[in-house]
Amino acid sequence: LLLIRSAMSHLKYLRYILLHKWYVFQECRKAGITWRGICHDLSKFRPDEWFPYLRKFYGTWPKQADLSVYEKTYFWPRTQEDIDFEFNEAWLKHIHRNPHHWQWYILKEDDGDAKCLPMSWGDMVEMLCDWRGAGKAQGFGDNTVKWYLEHKDKMRLHPQTRAWIEAQLGLTQ
Repeated sequence: LLLIRSAMSHLKYLRYILLHKWYVFQECRKAGITWRGICHDLSKFRPDEWFPYLRKFYGTWPKQADLSVYEKTYFWPRTQEDIDFEFNEAWLKHIHRNPHHWQWYILKEDDGDAKCLPMSWGDMVEMLCDWRGAGKAQGFGDNTVKWYLEHKDKMRLHPQTRAWIEAQLGLTQ
């Protein structure tokens, strides 16, 4: 039963990733960056991203008492805190491996300040395609403008990057 439950979780997560990649690929093709659509988020298939994402979003894991010492040590974090920590580590790796995330362009300086660098054109376009693809994969359709308006104040974007994004979304005259 444990093996079946685990396999089903993996299949559900795989289905979501492939659906997301498909929608992002379609958006990238429309934008003329087909290769980026093909390569988009490939790092999510790496074990150090796959398993933490799986446990965070698809984790129907067994009780600790049902696990062997080996399983407790190597496969399942012991607490929700462990799962959250693992996911945060995986998310940090993901954004540093994939420059289409705006966080990749935040430069943390030695004095503690941070500055926003302008995103490259290709990364901005892929980021916008990613946002559109995510909404579609999650069943919301193209909710990119609504999503952006709800999240823009949390994003640290260089003024040039923000201006380009908002122009693409039809939010500027």
